[in-house]
Amino acid sequence: MGCCALIAIKERTQCKSRLQPQLTAEQRVALVRRMLTAVITAAQGAHSVAQVIVLSPERDAVADEVPVLADSGLGLNEALLQARRALQAMGCRELVVLPADLPNVTGAEIDRLVRAGRRGGFAIAPDVAQSGTNALCLATAQPFQFKFGFGSRQLHLREALRLGLKPRTVNAPGLAFDIDTPADLLRWNDPACPTQHQA
Repeated sequence: MGCCALIAIKERTQCKSRLQPQLTAEQRVALVRRMLTAVITAAQGAHSVAQVIVLSPERDAVADEVPVLADSGLGLNEALLQARRALQAMGCRELVVLPADLPNVTGAEIDRLVRAGRRGGFAIAPDVAQSGTNALCLATAQPFQFKFGFGSRQLHLREALRLGLKPRTVNAPGLAFDIDTPADLLRWNDPACPTQHQA
């Protein structure tokens, strides 16, 4: 049985505020939707994933066949905790958590993360700086406490060890690269990226 992929995203108009100097509000929303679609498509193409779910306060442009779980509004970590409990109640035994701003992620990379998680109960994909968490896989029923935020990579590793898991780290280009800043936008190797407004 495959795992559940949970893709977390805020209300679209609240996303990527740090790109305001480069992109208009409409362009930011379009970028966010495009990245979310890319992550959904990658997750749907992963052989290890049986179900793709979006965690968000709104459906927006998410296709009807993709379930959307309501964000509790109490912060990302609490929303993920509640969503995991709901999915476990529906029979989901393995979970891969993905943000919606990984424009280059592939299904093969997600499969790699899931395989690593199954070996030790927990796997993490850090960001380029090796300080944050860009994705994680939980192949355990243990009551894991999500620690997204500043320095989350180390916090997630400590949480996994606290639960007696054997954490694995997966470094993959598409999982490591997210778009948060104007510099990230410039590095995105995509000719359709709206960088013409860069100074």
